[in-house]
Amino acid sequence: MDYMAGMPVDPRVLEAMMPYFSQQYGNPSSLHSWGNEARKAMEDARTKVVAFVGAKRSEEIFFTSGGTESNNLAIKGVAYRNKDRGNHIVTTAIEHMSVMNSCKSLMKDGFNVTYVPVDKYGVVDVQSLEKAITDKTILVSVMYANGEIGTIQPIKEIGEIVHRKGALLHVDAVAAAGQVPINVENENIDLMSISSNDMYGPRGVGAIYVKTGTRIQPIIHGGGQERGLRSGTENIPAIVGMGKAAEIAKVEMKPEGERLSQLRDKLIKGLLENIPSSFLNGHPTQRLPNNANVRFSYIEGESLILSLDMLGVACSSGSACTSKTLEPSHVLLAIGLKHEEAHGSLLFTLGKQNTEEDVDYVVNVLPDIVKRLRSISPLTPKELLS
Repeated sequence: MDYMAGMPVDPRVLEAMMPYFSQQYGNPSSLHSWGNEARKAMEDARTKVVAFVGAKRSEEIFFTSGGTESNNLAIKGVAYRNKDRGNHIVTTAIEHMSVMNSCKSLMKDGFNVTYVPVDKYGVVDVQSLEKAITDKTILVSVMYANGEIGTIQPIKEIGEIVHRKGALLHVDAVAAAGQVPINVENENIDLMSISSNDMYGPRGVGAIYVKTGTRIQPIIHGGGQERGLRSGTENIPAIVGMGKAAEIAKVEMKPEGERLSQLRDKLIKGLLENIPSSFLNGHPTQRLPNNANVRFSYIEGESLILSLDMLGVACSSGSACTSKTLEPSHVLLAIGLKHEEAHGSLLFTLGKQNTEEDVDYVVNVLPDIVKRLRSISPLTPKELLS
């Protein structure tokens, strides 16, 4: 139940990738037939990603090494290319660290960054966002959905505000792509980051959508691949895999999302009803279909994770990208939780291989784990120990 940290590669995706490791191994920049085969495979994958995100042209999709690079390219690329127009960036307090740290990096180069707050559910304060945009604002970056608490943002409304104010909108859609339908044209998105591994494709490959006419400059320089925006020999097997994953997700996302939503709701209901002093983090309904983030008072999430792991259950306490620190999740702090409340949170993310039996198992074993850990915690009130 830790699919947000990493998804298995769909067998159909792996099958599509296999020939490009050892048989059709050409470089797409080569002029001979082997190169032509690789180039055709890459462009076929690009077409599938275009259809997946609702773009208009193949030229609007550029392949990268993943969501982190796509976010860096979107934020830094737009900032450096448009610094003649302004030096201000607006983002939110709950963005992924690849967005947060890209913004921090730009601050060292003279850019100003405003972090817009969110409410207790993690929804962006749209009025605060609108007020934050000035005539110096060149980019607004808001994630489509938060991978930790699952909350989905009103991107279309945000896009309307951003465009009315004359800025560009970048959306980090890594957590959302493959979980909920996204259409860049309908939702007023200028740049969008997605990752292959978050929709059952291979790791180490992602893409960025750049709307035609958007001014952006490369941050990786080399031989001019990807029409000069992202140099480096293309990872053809992975790109083919991402294209196949996007093709599958476009077809299967809706029924799978409905299935996962039912499992998610059953998991949340079972935990909240059977464990006293437990609470849901994130929006109760406006959330990703596979996300259940629950906090338990008076204990720490790490102890829960280790106890569940011994019983064959994998989950997390937040983003895998920040799990190496002992600090509580910045996302949970941003929605108003105290440090001790944030430390007591568990994140369950469901996927294709999860069943109703899995949910029943967790709902059955977790109450006893929580009770045991609370019994040895000096913070636990006596009434919870009876």
